[in-house]
Amino acid sequence: MTQLVTLTGGCQCGAVRYSAGIARETAHLCHCRMCQKATGNYFMPLASAPLSALTITRGTISTFASSAAVKRGFCNRCGTPLTFELGGADSIGIALGSLDNPAAIEPCSQSGVESRMPWFRQLAALRQELSGAGEKDEGARIAQVAASNRQHPDHPADQWPGNPAPEPARSR
Repeated sequence: MTQLVTLTGGCQCGAVRYSAGIARETAHLCHCRMCQKATGNYFMPLASAPLSALTITRGTISTFASSAAVKRGFCNRCGTPLTFELGGADSIGIALGSLDNPAAIEPCSQSGVESRMPWFRQLAALRQELSGAGEKDEGARIAQVAASNRQHPDHPADQWPGNPAPEPARSR
C-alpha cells in the first residue's frame, strides 16, 4: 500500500494554497518538451497525489488543456505551475517546486528523457554562486528586492508583507 506524506504548498503570490497527500515513490523529473514549455524550464518535477488527498485551502486552480488528455493547473494571478492532470485518472501530479518544502520529496526517476538537456551531466562542474553574488551594487539590489518582496512565505499564512489584495477566484 502506498504511504502518503502530507505537505503544503502554493503559488508564488499566495492566491492559491493547498495541502496534498503525496506518494513519495511517484516523484520524478519530466524532461518532455511539453513540460519544458509549460514551466519555461528544462524539466518539471512532479509527484502524484490521489485526488481525494488534495485540498485547496485558498483560491482556485485554473487549468489549461495542453493536449486532449492533459490539463495543467496554475495560478491565474502569478502563473505558477501547480498541477498536472491526466483525464480520467484518480490522481493528480503536484508540481514539486510549488511545495513549501520542496526538498521533502526526492525524485526517484526521470521521464521524457529523449528531451533531456544533453549537458545535464556537467551541472556539478559549473561555477556555483549564492543569489546575487558578484553583481554590481549587490547589497542595494538585495535590499530593494527584500523591501518589495511579494512572494508568499513557505508556510501557511493569511497575511505577509507586500500581500496585494487578492483577486476573486474564477475557475476550478
